Amino acid sequence: MPAPVSIDPRLLRAYVTVAEELHFTRAAARLYVAQQALSRDVRRLERELGAELFVRTTRQVALTADGARLLPYARRVLAAQDDLLAAVGQARPLLVDLNSPGLGTGRRVLHRARELAPDGELMARYESGLTGAAAELLAGRIDASFGRFAGLDPALRAGLEQQPVRYEPMAVVLPDDHPLASWEAVPLAALAGESLYAGAGNPRTAEWTDLAQRLFEGRDIRIASPLPLAVGNEEFERIMAKTRNPILAVVDFPAMPRTVVRPLVDPVPLSPVSLVWRKGLAHPGIDALRRAAADIAAAEGWLRRPAEGWIPAADQEVMYPHN
Repeated sequence: MPAPVSIDPRLLRAYVTVAEELHFTRAAARLYVAQQALSRDVRRLERELGAELFVRTTRQVALTADGARLLPYARRVLAAQDDLLAAVGQARPLLVDLNSPGLGTGRRVLHRARELAPDGELMARYESGLTGAAAELLAGRIDASFGRFAGLDPALRAGLEQQPVRYEPMAVVLPDDHPLASWEAVPLAALAGESLYAGAGNPRTAEWTDLAQRLFEGRDIRIASPLPLAVGNEEFERIMAKTRNPILAVVDFPAMPRTVVRPLVDPVPLSPVSLVWRKGLAHPGIDALRRAAADIAAAEGWLRRPAEGWIPAADQEVMYPHN
């Protein structure tokens, strides 16, 4: 007797939404996901069921006989899941890692999600980097985080879901008496010969150090040597004041005493930020976070890459995989 098939409710929701819209682009917009990711989920469901659910052409999408037969059953499963979440899911707070106090992207998404889900409780946590947060996500000690998904080990990525949120312009933090501090923007070429702090030696922020290595390659910019691990803003500011190394950062990096933040240009390096959560996690707070991220990204163009923008090719593939 064949083993029973266990169907991920996310795949059923993707199928039902496409069945209702009969249009992948509109369905993706409803679910706040990339169209490629939605198509991938529908194909996976078809493989697991061993049935073709849609007839796709360049001009239209239609349900097959199997697809039409499945629809009422899938709706009942999703309704039962919604009832379950209403009964128990909202009672538990959602723990949302914002990496570090003061960083703007995750904080803004969290604030908007709280507005969208006023009856729920979304609690902020600070795990420093996505590599460190990934272990906490997989263990169920936190529920969501933000960061560079492509920088994670593939073994960690396999247990996580992600939604692209922002291509965040990068910057350099300079001592206020540095020769480049008076410039409004700093071309990457002007940093040749410099050593920039990029979290080297901190295992919790390995994805950021990897991004710096890819950005600095071939530009004669070095990553500063590892420093004692500083916990908290005050300790970080004290250590950086002693070393006086410029710091690779993002444009909304919080102000530090006796420093200036200058955007990087020529090209404009971008830090790809995703919302990341544990696979299979069902919680109304995750839905609110995803909607909040999509709303802000659409309103402010967070996922529009400037013509002169730079990201590693690996990040583009992970954030928007091919069909």
